[in-house]
Amino acid sequence: MHRALSVSEILVQIFINLDQFRSVGGWTHSLTQKSLASLARTCTTFHELAMDLLWANIPGLRPLFGCVTRLHPVIYNPKSKHSWSQGVDPLAEHELHEFLRHSARVRNMTISANTYFHLLTALPIEPCVFPGLLSLSWMVQRTNTGDFRFFLSPTLRRCYVSEFHPDLRYFGTRCAVLEEFTILGNSDMAQLSETVRSCTRLRHLQCPSPLDSAAWMHLSSIPTLLEVKIFASRMIHHPLDNLNFATFLNLTTLSFRGIQVAAVVTIMQHFEFPSLKEFEMHVRVLGWEGAEQLFRALSQCKASQTLEHINISSRDRIQEHSSDPLTAIRQFVCFKQLRTLKLSAHYSIYLDNDLLFEAMKSWPHIRSLSLVDWHLCPPTVTFGGLFAALRLCPHLQDIEITVDARNIDIDPEAESFQHTSLKNLTLGSSELEDVNVETVARIVFSMLPAVDRVIYASGSITRVWHNVNRHLELLRNNPSSAAGRYITRVASDVS
Repeated sequence: MHRALSVSEILVQIFINLDQFRSVGGWTHSLTQKSLASLARTCTTFHELAMDLLWANIPGLRPLFGCVTRLHPVIYNPKSKHSWSQGVDPLAEHELHEFLRHSARVRNMTISANTYFHLLTALPIEPCVFPGLLSLSWMVQRTNTGDFRFFLSPTLRRCYVSEFHPDLRYFGTRCAVLEEFTILGNSDMAQLSETVRSCTRLRHLQCPSPLDSAAWMHLSSIPTLLEVKIFASRMIHHPLDNLNFATFLNLTTLSFRGIQVAAVVTIMQHFEFPSLKEFEMHVRVLGWEGAEQLFRALSQCKASQTLEHINISSRDRIQEHSSDPLTAIRQFVCFKQLRTLKLSAHYSIYLDNDLLFEAMKSWPHIRSLSLVDWHLCPPTVTFGGLFAALRLCPHLQDIEITVDARNIDIDPEAESFQHTSLKNLTLGSSELEDVNVETVARIVFSMLPAVDRVIYASGSITRVWHNVNRHLELLRNNPSSAAGRYITRVASDVS
């Protein structure tokens, strides 16, 4: 054997590459397992490392039960692959050693059923069954009390559970180094909050219900926390009281779905987020007053120099009539690092040429802008105003906006400006019957060379935009029809 193979670092790279060759060359998972098993039997030098990799990732407890002499022929009988444990007696005390022979090597595990747990009734709670477990995906429905006790490893860093269970209430205490915690399914707010308060080294948290005030205060004290996502399947009205002003020092992502708007506003008003880069909120109903309060609170959360992505939307329209448009754009001008802004609130968003120009001037790094105006009131942004703003944002790739397509205040024949980065153009307008579709198509063709077709916003007159795209396609297929026009590509040079 070559002496290089006695160097553990070299062996690690060789053995790990088995998985890479599997994906490139089409190897199956079983073939890789067989290769590692063969390497483990080759010599003592290979044995420990090959066995560590062989058992590092296992899909449940079945492979470990297969090490038990009594169960091996039953488990690997093709006729009883999924029902082998029915009627099987629990492991005897002398068989536990066989089951635990390789459990310390397990690093990542997925549990999709609790069918086999009755076989482990003789296992003591201590010591931990999987002392080196790093990642656990728990896909079991209707978890029984005590099922989690086998998997609460002191080394566990990532945990994904399909539903909350009381066994998790002091999860962070048993798994002190837990960094990523994801819970799906409905859960009790009090128990979930208690579990979150037991975790002291979280980096990523995703949970299915709101948290109480004590949990939010606890999260603000965790310096490692980077991401909080709360996705509620149903609206839960819960007041947040006794919040003290605090700072989420390193939090970069904050996301809410289905959470009461008032609760989110309270959170934004009581905490500072000096490192926040992404804010996302999706609710069923977003009233005018709630929207204004949310936008104002977001603009005042001390993230003006860091926030890059904002996505706020509501799903249902409400029977609330307000003659006042939303002032969203003015509230967000302060975010100088903005890359993405998507607003859909079922209200008219106030915007004109001057305000659009001011906003784009404040967002030199903007990549995607979507201002969905469900009311489609008579627009005040013209093509002239749109392209004046586009000159300020050479990196913009997607824009969705309402324009006055009837008032053509730009001459594509006389313009030399092209915006070469814009790829997706979504336009909306409520009055399009007398639009000169050929002129609109020529404007897009001349000044937006990367736009293949105009996407029309919901509520627009489909026929008009269909005709615009038809003319645009003719121009694309017959460049000679645009002869006599001299276009200089200057968008990339705009600073």
